[in-house]
Amino acid sequence: MVRFRSYLHGGTSSLLSTLPTLVVFPVYKTVFRQQIHNTPVHQAVKQLYKEGPLKLYRGVAPPLLMRTLNGTLLFGLQDTLLHQLAFQNVFSTSALPALAGFGAGIVEAVVLTPFERVQNVLQNGQNDRHVPTLKSVLVTLKAQRPASGYYRAFLPITARNALGSSLYFGLKGPMCAVVVEQGFSPLVSSFISGTLTSMAISLALYPLSVLVANMQAQVGEEAKGVMACWRMLWESRQRSVALLYRGGSLVILRSCITWGITTAIYDRQQKGSV
Repeated sequence: MVRFRSYLHGGTSSLLSTLPTLVVFPVYKTVFRQQIHNTPVHQAVKQLYKEGPLKLYRGVAPPLLMRTLNGTLLFGLQDTLLHQLAFQNVFSTSALPALAGFGAGIVEAVVLTPFERVQNVLQNGQNDRHVPTLKSVLVTLKAQRPASGYYRAFLPITARNALGSSLYFGLKGPMCAVVVEQGFSPLVSSFISGTLTSMAISLALYPLSVLVANMQAQVGEEAKGVMACWRMLWESRQRSVALLYRGGSLVILRSCITWGITTAIYDRQQKGSV
């Protein structure tokens, strides 16, 4: 049974959280430059300043579309899979949210990988000359085979999204219950649980995001495999975990804002429709 209400609520909550996405997009772009160029934050900001305000929001359209589609698919599919699994009586009830989230994350990766690919190409300033517009990026990627074009880095994206979704849905419920016990209102508890859960997920899976950014940022080059790209990334970071996590604090800030708001709005809508 498809639960359309969850799709609607997921899309609505993510759409309403696009305002913070617009506000923190320069932060996201700063992180992206740190991820692919391995530069300190002040150098990344300096790069963006030199490019000027007109290019600051280059690449903002894909993440805005992704946020709405992400919420629609993630919450809708997870709720649908959750009820399907509940009818099977095979798995423990406590494990069902995480299992449903894992499946939803896989589907999410299939749908949204092309959006992330376009976004990362647009945000890389080195691509401005040979793919200056969104249309030129789309044409260039379409001319390549899927593994090198739109679905570049599909495997690490699938791993990141599936694990992230599984952790999110597996942790946010118990986390929210603990916060409610401290005397906070349901809305505030949902916000705090979404914030803390996203913080933990961002920290754990940040290296995968760095790998994806580096694999997808270039266009027209020879496509190397996941392990070869990981070895190159690890060497470029001087085999340092600290350098691999460069920009991670800004990612946590962005995730806390967007997922805290999204979780609070979604939980409020779900409770209001019961």
